[in-house]
Amino acid sequence: MKKTILLIFGIMILQLNYSCKAQYSVVELKNNFSTEQVSDLNKITAFFKNQMCLNMDSDFETCYKRIPHEYLEATGDGFWANIDFEKQQELYNEISKSTFDEIWMFCESTYYPSKTKAKSICAVGTGKYQKYLSDLGKANPRIAKYAERIQASGDFSSLDIQYRQVLKDKKYFDLNDPNIQLILAIHYLSMNDQTTRNVELNEGRKLK
Repeated sequence: MKKTILLIFGIMILQLNYSCKAQYSVVELKNNFSTEQVSDLNKITAFFKNQMCLNMDSDFETCYKRIPHEYLEATGDGFWANIDFEKQQELYNEISKSTFDEIWMFCESTYYPSKTKAKSICAVGTGKYQKYLSDLGKANPRIAKYAERIQASGDFSSLDIQYRQVLKDKKYFDLNDPNIQLILAIHYLSMNDQTTRNVELNEGRKLK
């Protein structure tokens, strides 16, 4: 009798754990990316989390909330500027080219007043990542708006996702949701690339 009770209790615990883990949709990810690409996307999220958490063993939500967003904004820098860009470039080499090309591309930008032309990172408006965002947007209007903005501009902008919105809107920016974690990772890594790749030219105004 005791064994039966323990068995039933054990099954209930497993079901509860499975339910907790399965509360976030993976359908959109699996419908748009191959198994190898999903593995690459997990690497992107893990890298960003590691950089954001300063290599400390903590969860994504805690690390994001711990960042002194207001102070960094007041000093003129987003927190993404603290991401190690050399390591970020190493990350690019660690993921497959097919994954990279579904998210990012390089555009030629002109920096003023020097009128210097240089490559800068842009969004792929017709790639799998864009389709993934659009699919998520069917149940998340905030992500739908973000997807529309990227598709229209072909670029990532710091104005499209602001930390105040993320911290305030817990319904649509659930920091425990792996989908939101991936979106924030790609967004902020893009911001860091735009800021750092041509840092000597970024002092001026950029036009594409």
